[in-house]
Amino acid sequence: MTASHVLLDAPYVHPTAIVEKNVQLGNGTKIWDNVHIRHSTHIGEECIVGEKTHIAYDVRIGNRVKINAAVYICTAVTIEDGVMISAGTVFTNDRFPRATTPDLLQLRSSDPDETTLATTVRGGATIGAQCTIGCDLEIGRFAMIGMGSVVTRSVPDFHLAFGNPARSVGVVCRCGEAVLRSDKLSEVVTSATCKHCARVYTIDKGVVTETP
Repeated sequence: MTASHVLLDAPYVHPTAIVEKNVQLGNGTKIWDNVHIRHSTHIGEECIVGEKTHIAYDVRIGNRVKINAAVYICTAVTIEDGVMISAGTVFTNDRFPRATTPDLLQLRSSDPDETTLATTVRGGATIGAQCTIGCDLEIGRFAMIGMGSVVTRSVPDFHLAFGNPARSVGVVCRCGEAVLRSDKLSEVVTSATCKHCARVYTIDKGVVTETP
């Protein structure tokens, strides 16, 4: 029997978790204690959602995603397959939020509007602990964001980025090992080999591609 034909268990939801109506959970997914998942969110197969995490409505999460404890994922976020989101990470979807109308006499609605901006985390990416992720941006395939970073602009595929604001400081392999360190990737034209798994990458002025 191949991996694609393995029969997965039904999703598990801890008794203390709150899962609202119209939430879809894939087989093999585990929702742990005190998690709150809002309505109309879709979570794929074999995912882990750690304790005290809050996932807003209409969020899209792929297969085999690991979400650690106390993560906040807001509306308009899409997370593709194989992503890791470490503990304490916070996503945002509004650059200039206000609680009320300008006259302070009425609360603003929390429903999405023209100020709600999307964020996408591409397949295989890792977001370190205690990161803050801005909106209207993309974190690329197999990119890695260092712990405590504030991401204010898109991070390309295979880039290693950290800081406040986060900036690219190197190239990271599919396996998670750094293969090149440089704070001027936009000027680099070279190739690099992962010492851990021997995968080879071409770096051409910030664009990182895998070499077959």
